[in-house]
Amino acid sequence: MAHQWYSIQTYGNDRLVRDAIFNMIEEHGLQEFIEEVIVPTEDVIEVKDGKKKVTERSLYSGYVFAKIDLNTEVQHMVQSLPKVSGFIGEANIPTPLSEHDINVILDRVNNRAAPKPKVYFESGETVRITEGSFANFTATVDEYDLEHGTLKLNVSIFGRATPVDIPYTQVEKII
Repeated sequence: MAHQWYSIQTYGNDRLVRDAIFNMIEEHGLQEFIEEVIVPTEDVIEVKDGKKKVTERSLYSGYVFAKIDLNTEVQHMVQSLPKVSGFIGEANIPTPLSEHDINVILDRVNNRAAPKPKVYFESGETVRITEGSFANFTATVDEYDLEHGTLKLNVSIFGRATPVDIPYTQVEKII
């Protein structure tokens, strides 16, 4: 058996397709053909109504990765599932992922980074501080330190720009 990793393109919810593949494996006894099915995700922090919430976001939206001993029957069964566009490849022939590509994906799955902010900030952008001693002040983003989760802001106090470091969870974008 030559199990290889394939990318399956989806439309809609990647997790529903993954679950449908798991159900298909159980119903048709395909455990020897399909070894593993993953939807790589990352944790993101979003602030809603002043509350921090950690949610999962797909790293490769629209794709499910599966380690399959592919034959025509298994290929047609997977492609006939709801929300599945098909396998990635040329001329309707699925192309296995290279060893390097799947190792990069699996490394991101197995070594999850700390939760990232759902919202990104750019230099020069105006934000409103929502918590702390500068609450309700507006400020301009000078620098965004993603690694430490802080923003260097310039807050106007008494007409002077004062630099402050504030966690990104304590600010919101002004739209």
